[in-house]
Amino acid sequence: MADNTPVIIGVGQYSERVDQPGYEALSYMDLAGRALAAAIADSGAGEPVAPAIDTLAAIRAFEMSRPDRKPPFGAANNVPRAIAKRVGANPKRAILTTTGGQTNQQFVGEFASAIATGKSECAVIVGSEAISTVLALSAKGERPDWSEEVEGDFEDQGFGVDGMMEHALFAHGATGAIPLYALAENARRAKLGKNLNEYRRDIGELFAPFTKVAAANPHAAAPVERSADELAEVTDRNRIVAEPYTRMTVARDQVNQAAAIILASAGTARKLGISKDKWVHIHAVSAATELMLSNRPDLSANPASIASVEAALVRAGKGMDEIGHIDFYSCFAIPVFNQMDHFGLSVDDPRGLTLTGGLPFFGGAGNNYSAHAICEAVQAARRDRGAFALVGANGGWMSKYATGIYSTEPADWSNNDRFEKLSMADDAVPLGTGPFENAIVETYTINNAKTGNVAVWLGRNEAGERVCGNADLSHDTTRKLFEGGDPFGAKLAVHQDSKGRNIGRVF
Repeated sequence: MADNTPVIIGVGQYSERVDQPGYEALSYMDLAGRALAAAIADSGAGEPVAPAIDTLAAIRAFEMSRPDRKPPFGAANNVPRAIAKRVGANPKRAILTTTGGQTNQQFVGEFASAIATGKSECAVIVGSEAISTVLALSAKGERPDWSEEVEGDFEDQGFGVDGMMEHALFAHGATGAIPLYALAENARRAKLGKNLNEYRRDIGELFAPFTKVAAANPHAAAPVERSADELAEVTDRNRIVAEPYTRMTVARDQVNQAAAIILASAGTARKLGISKDKWVHIHAVSAATELMLSNRPDLSANPASIASVEAALVRAGKGMDEIGHIDFYSCFAIPVFNQMDHFGLSVDDPRGLTLTGGLPFFGGAGNNYSAHAICEAVQAARRDRGAFALVGANGGWMSKYATGIYSTEPADWSNNDRFEKLSMADDAVPLGTGPFENAIVETYTINNAKTGNVAVWLGRNEAGERVCGNADLSHDTTRKLFEGGDPFGAKLAVHQDSKGRNIGRVF
């Protein structure tokens, strides 16, 4: 095997729960440092690994992911080097990544390519979230100082959220991931012709097996096995957060979790004394970017994610039936349903569709969730030698996707053609920019916000342009239609209120 063949040599996870014995209330940096230390230990190297690390990418934490947010307890001025110093590493290249749950998976491809071309010999991807600790300490009035001053240069790749800024939807109350995904989810429900209760049952049946995996995972934030009925039934404890989602079926961001992945050239792995039993090969990585939600021809679909998975399978020379272990990103049901619909998979697939337990149950560790999935995929590949593991990583509102395929079987990187970035589709639906009088509803959600319920819809105006607005819930006929769950295809009379919002009533 050529010395410049990239391999994964170590993976590590670290977590703590507020209710656990020995809870330390660790900062972002400390959690990440411990995960990286765990990855170094996992390699079983005979020589020190930290001095060999020449590149380190720190995944941007949620509370550092938007320009209008700052970590409430502070953070390091130089996040990647703050993590590196915790294990005694001093990489030549230090990176603070962009926002997006696909980022860690994409960096596996980028770093593997850099190793194949001799630009790197040992690279790290590491990230962490301490949201649960921040909330717990804030509730008690405690404000520890997590700020650090660390010397050295680093690449700040920026927030990277430009292609995810749905300004019109934000202005109408769809201001976060939950209502934006719910719009896509209800579009799929309309396509299937199912009512709210039937579709909630589908989500429950999808996620019930995930809870079983989470219950057996020592790093899970909510390690409790639940039935499909428990997940689907609307109760005071399992309230609707945005139709059709109950609270238990959305990504759980209140976690304290960290994960790290170490890649090295085969030559460096040999020099470090790492047994080939630890090596896991990268057979393919593909990355794709989707149109903005408002521009998508089919609001229920995410063709970029399908293209990413298909491209990775083709490059690895495998069909989906030849994959032994799967983790599809599961912040909500629809990213999983999209893959199932395309590949003909079922909720009771004997392989399972998650390796961690999924984001609602294992935990949605911010932009870094899929690093945990990759860690589990590597361990699965080591246990089941010769089998292939697939990780699908999602970012934004199904805005970006990256897929990785792993195995202990060797992968030939001599042509450096196993990492691919796909082109974006060019079939965007034009957006309406001015006032309009009528619209046909394509999809909707009712977002249960603290300030009251807000019904948000997407549809087409008289010119066929995509438009959005709010349903007038003060109008009895309109309210009953939307709350009944079947406003699809309804024609709305629309006026603009004093804030410029589009308010629709059924004729």
